[in-house]
Amino acid sequence: MAGQGSNALVATLCVAYAGQALIIWLLPRFRGLTESMVRASATGGAGRQRWVTTIGVDIATFVALHLLDRASGFNFAALLVLPVLMAGVLLPRIAALAAAAASALLLLFGAWDSPTGLDATTLALTRAGLAGIGLFAIAVLAGELAARLVREETAARESMELARRQAQLNRLVIQELADGVLIVDAGLRVRAANPAGRALLVVSGPGPSVPFGLEDRAQWRPLAQAARQAIADRRWPSVGRDIELVLDDGQARRLRLRARFTPGNTHGDLGDAYCVLLLEDLRTAQARLRQEKLAAMGRVSAGIAHEIRNPLAAISQANALLLEDDLRADQQRLARMVSDNVRRLQRIVDDVMELAPARDEAESIIDARAVVAATTVDWAQTETIDLGPASRLHTELTAEPVGVHFDAEHLRRVLVNLLDNASRHAGPEAGAVLLRLAPHDGHAVVLQVLSSGEPIVPEVERHLFEPFFSTRSRGSGLGLYICRELCERYGANIEYRARPAHEPRRNEFVVTMRQATLPAPDAMLALT
Repeated sequence: MAGQGSNALVATLCVAYAGQALIIWLLPRFRGLTESMVRASATGGAGRQRWVTTIGVDIATFVALHLLDRASGFNFAALLVLPVLMAGVLLPRIAALAAAAASALLLLFGAWDSPTGLDATTLALTRAGLAGIGLFAIAVLAGELAARLVREETAARESMELARRQAQLNRLVIQELADGVLIVDAGLRVRAANPAGRALLVVSGPGPSVPFGLEDRAQWRPLAQAARQAIADRRWPSVGRDIELVLDDGQARRLRLRARFTPGNTHGDLGDAYCVLLLEDLRTAQARLRQEKLAAMGRVSAGIAHEIRNPLAAISQANALLLEDDLRADQQRLARMVSDNVRRLQRIVDDVMELAPARDEAESIIDARAVVAATTVDWAQTETIDLGPASRLHTELTAEPVGVHFDAEHLRRVLVNLLDNASRHAGPEAGAVLLRLAPHDGHAVVLQVLSSGEPIVPEVERHLFEPFFSTRSRGSGLGLYICRELCERYGANIEYRARPAHEPRRNEFVVTMRQATLPAPDAMLALT
């Protein structure tokens, strides 16, 4: 490194500097130290102090070489660019300018202390001053570039984090979708799919794991053909098309397929783009449409029933006045027929009026055990059923009061409807109808009405809770529908279950209500 004028001191300094550099970068123990210095330099603290020490050693070494080896033609002052540049990148601006100032002062001191003549000293001072100006410029430019890189890196990290969170959110939304989502490439390989989409392709279970091919199984052939056509045409009806898959057990599953395309080549070949297949079970779509129609029909029916009530009351009153007269036997029979049918129409109107939207009232908390017990006794008296071991109705109620979110009159209406249905279809034996009420899982209260007799056939079961559906010629078909509507008002659920063949009671209706904490007795007295 030294020129011809180098002496032993210069050589020793060079060897010592090279040795410490090798030790820091080669030894694993010191390599960990330098890595920690790099990590800490961005946040300040001890890391910056180490960098200040390193930069100071470099500046002192290069200035010492410049002063000790003036006779050689090697320009050691140019090496000062390295520590100043390092200071501009790793240290704050004040510290970087301090490093540049220290280097410039040391160079000026070396030029002023030169043993040559006045002209040479002036030239040396000029060179040292220009070098100092250059070092200041390097420190400022390096600091600005480093700050800009830090800002861009921070913005890039924030953008990556935002993109990562958005991807997680999109993944969560897709996973929770009730409709199936399949992302297919040009080779009909499914690259991603949500649980609903995989479940629609099999009889039961979670479905195949991605990636998989739509042509891997024969039963998926209609879907594969539709996907190939969509990929080739690059367009698909917005309302979708219906396809039918015949699964392993021979069950036919009809699906509504909609296709969407990510941006890519529009000439038939997807390239890097993908086709998104949206699958919807037609049974689910039809059930949703049926529910919307039923809701609209309920609102219309409630309005019609309200208009019918007044004329019906007038007919009832006129018929009652006719019955007060001395009529012939055939006329009395006709008047009683009018009276019976008026009462039947009044019951239907009352049932329909129950479907009218409820008023905005504060949600009540009731003692379900007390309401169920009182309703059961009243119903048994009305039906002339003696409660006891030999009775057709057996009850199993919780021993302690249990609170639920419900209205007492509406719960009574639900229970009476269920008991009427159970009594109508159950046998005459003791315990043919069983009523149970008990808490479940600490969050719900379950009301069960079980009855003997043949279970409801599947053709009837799927229509149980639809309005105006009845297996009796004189039934209104609104009883179970009203039960479901009343349960949904209070966040409860009602369903029918067919019990196993070995059990004496094959039919079961279950009402699951939200459990609540009953108010204190003093508070209940204040409410009453």
